Amino acid sequence: MSRHPVGDPKPVANFLAELDALLPRDLPHRDACAAGCARHLELIHEANQQFNLTRIVDARDAAIKHVLDSVLPWRHFANAGHVVDAGSGAGFPGVPLALVLPDTRFTLIESTRKKAAFIEAAADALGLANVEVIPERAEDWLKHHRAPVITARAVAPLLRAIPLFAPALRGGARLLLYKGRDAETEIAEAATVAGRARCTARIVERYELPDDAGTRAMVEVTAAGPESTPARPRR
Repeated sequence: MSRHPVGDPKPVANFLAELDALLPRDLPHRDACAAGCARHLELIHEANQQFNLTRIVDARDAAIKHVLDSVLPWRHFANAGHVVDAGSGAGFPGVPLALVLPDTRFTLIESTRKKAAFIEAAADALGLANVEVIPERAEDWLKHHRAPVITARAVAPLLRAIPLFAPALRGGARLLLYKGRDAETEIAEAATVAGRARCTARIVERYELPDDAGTRAMVEVTAAGPESTPARPRR
């Protein structure tokens, strides 16, 4: 398959064809997700000419590492009702998940104002009525708001992430973090910190990305004890 760089000023690749070949056939709202995510990637391509939204400069890589990675563990978000995407960057995983789960409310939090403005414009262009964008630090916003599920892809190692989100976890939130092949090592290294925060971390799903793009893991962090009663994903 030919490669098309996202950063190339020439017309953008046919993202829709890439996504149609990659997205699972049983993905909810698959066609809408493919069309919406293709447009999202095109908008990123256009914005990348002005400021750096992503260092992934190949169209198929973007479809795999941004979109496919975001939506493969969708079942863990299906019963949430409200999901906070902390540090959304260019809108991942929040925008693809919002397309897959249109009845779920998503709050995408991004402290870099240029990126937050881009996400808001992209959500408007895609007609995502279930998306709200907040230009703020996630840990500051969560001091005054609650959500049943918090997720993040580009987040600090668990050793640092757990203390950041500990107040939300004590309030009953479930933290779902996208991690790589070293997820078990991160969990082990964060054991003492997790114990102090009275929470537990475990891998709830592993999956392989195509084109040797790597092993991914979904790590769930919840408060220990009766304070947390997280909803389970539909199967």
